[in-house]
Amino acid sequence: MISIPHKAKQFLVLTLKVLIVAGAFYFIYNQLANNDHLDWQKFIVLFNKNQSVLGIAFILFLSFLNRFFEILKWQNLVAHLHPIGLNEATKQVLGALTAGIFTPNGLGEYAGKALFFKKTETKKVVFLNLICNGIQMILTVIFGTIGLWILGYWRWSLLLVLLILIFLALGLLIKSIKIKTFSIEKLIEKINAISRPIHQKNIFLGICRYLVFSHQYYFLFLAFDVDLPYFTLMATVATVYFLASSLPTFQFLDFAVKGSVAVYFFGMLGVNEWIVVFVTTLMWFLNVVLPVVIGSYYVLNFKIKQK
Repeated sequence: MISIPHKAKQFLVLTLKVLIVAGAFYFIYNQLANNDHLDWQKFIVLFNKNQSVLGIAFILFLSFLNRFFEILKWQNLVAHLHPIGLNEATKQVLGALTAGIFTPNGLGEYAGKALFFKKTETKKVVFLNLICNGIQMILTVIFGTIGLWILGYWRWSLLLVLLILIFLALGLLIKSIKIKTFSIEKLIEKINAISRPIHQKNIFLGICRYLVFSHQYYFLFLAFDVDLPYFTLMATVATVYFLASSLPTFQFLDFAVKGSVAVYFFGMLGVNEWIVVFVTTLMWFLNVVLPVVIGSYYVLNFKIKQK
C-alpha cells in the first residue's frame, strides 16, 4: 500500500476544503445572479413599502430556530454513542451541510458528519443521520398528506395513505427476509437499540423544526401581501414541501425545485409567480445559504479524526 507523506496529505486536505468552500460560494452566486425569474426591482419596491426592522429580525430568528432545532436533534441522537456539546454539534451539522451541498438530496451530509468521528464509528454515525433525516421526512409526508386533503386533493391523500399502509404491511411480512446482510428485522432491532427518550425527543424536535420553517413560509407570503386563509396557505406550503422533497435534487438547486412546484400550486390560488419565486428563493437563502456560509468556516478548520 502506497504511503502518502504527512505534508502531502495536509496539502491535499487543504485543497479539498478550499474547493468545497469555493464551489459552494460559486453555485450560490450563480443561482442568484442568473435566475431570470427574480425581478429585483419589484422586490426592492415591495421591501421599501413593507420594511420593518422587527419583521426582518423575526424572519432571521425563525431561520436560526430552524437550524438550531436540527442541531439539537443531532446532539440528542449522537448521545446514543457518546455525549457532545452544543458547539461540537453545531460544527458537525453546519460543516456537513456545506460538504453536502453538491450531492443529490444532501447525501454528502452523511459522509460529512462521519468525518467528525473515528472510522470505527462511521456506520453508526451514518445510521444516526438516517434516523435524524428520516423523522423529518416522515413528518413531511404526514403534513403533506393533510395538506393535500385540505386543498381538495382527497383522492391523492387516500392513495398516499393506502400506499403507506401497503408498505407497512409488506415490511411486516418480509421483515425476516435477508438481502445479503440487510433485513428489516435487523433495522428494527437497531432502531429499538436507541433509547425511547432519545426517539421521543427526536420526534418532538422534528415537529418543532417543521412548524418553524413552514410558518416562515407563511410569514414571508404575508410580507409580500399575499392574502389567503391561514389553513389554505399552510396546506399549500405543506403540499409543496412534500412533493418537492420527493424529487431527487441538489441542495444548491433546492429553491429551483421547490419554486417550480410552488409556482404551480400557488398559481392556482391566484398568487403572482414572481412573489412565489422570491419567497422560495429567500427561504433557500435564509435556511441553506446562510448556514453554508457559517459551515464554510468549520470546513476550513476541519481536522481529520484519527483511528
